Amino acid sequence: MNQQEMREKIRTGEGFIAALDQSGGSTPKALQGYGVEEGAWSSDEEMFGLIHDMRSRIITAPSFGSGKVIGAILFERTMDGQVGGKPTPQALIDQGVVPFIKIDKGLEDEVNGVQMMKPMPDLDALLGRAKRLGVFGTKERSLINIANPDGIAAVVEQQFAIARQVLAHGLVPIIEPEVNIKSPARDAADRLLLDALTEQLDALREGEQVMLKLSIPAQASLFQPLVNHPNVLRVVALSGGFSREEACRELARNPGMIASFSRALLADLRHGQSEEEFDRTLGTAIDEIHRASTDKVAA
Repeated sequence: MNQQEMREKIRTGEGFIAALDQSGGSTPKALQGYGVEEGAWSSDEEMFGLIHDMRSRIITAPSFGSGKVIGAILFERTMDGQVGGKPTPQALIDQGVVPFIKIDKGLEDEVNGVQMMKPMPDLDALLGRAKRLGVFGTKERSLINIANPDGIAAVVEQQFAIARQVLAHGLVPIIEPEVNIKSPARDAADRLLLDALTEQLDALREGEQVMLKLSIPAQASLFQPLVNHPNVLRVVALSGGFSREEACRELARNPGMIASFSRALLADLRHGQSEEEFDRTLGTAIDEIHRASTDKVAA
């Protein structure tokens, strides 16, 4: 796939985007969920080697290349590694899966009810390397905990500033201002976020397109204006702490949104499973998430 083919696949593809981008802080928890206890590694290098082995196993599983996964978000180390003797982005492309890279470096402490992204001083170098490896786009995450207008406006402004830097490198940014689904003011935060995103999207130039990765809104179809915005290539949903069953049920009530799940995709995978059992378990999750992304129900 060339860049235009990848763009078209993301724009129209009947499937979802797998989030395989657990970073340093979340890797131990991801490994423990996979059945690898913390004592199994003695250094960060060994830890990252184990998580890369897990991701490689996922990417090379027959069910992953079934056509139902149209994209995958990678951690930087995964992007720089190899799968089956090929650079990871190329291994994905060869399976018809569009590669993305997580670029944020984690979150600042909460101010005004939100957590902004930490500085990314080496971002231009990372974007250049990603482009050379054939990566199509990027992903950056902030967190919204309460419905504070100033905080939400600041998060969205920072997200679009980084997005413009990504666009300048010829990559497509996934903007992820996550609303905490446990927030007591979740619906109000969703509505403030909708307004802030619309204002920033309207300020983009004609032809500049971004993607949005959003928490599934408390009110079904609230984000339909974003799905329809000409400067939005695709709107994808994070699972945000929902179980897979809950996340799929809620996602199915939102036309135009497809999944970009991590925990809800990987939750039942275990290190000790046989290859057949591993692929069958992964395939079940892929089928359920694909169905919620493509087969919508009335709200």
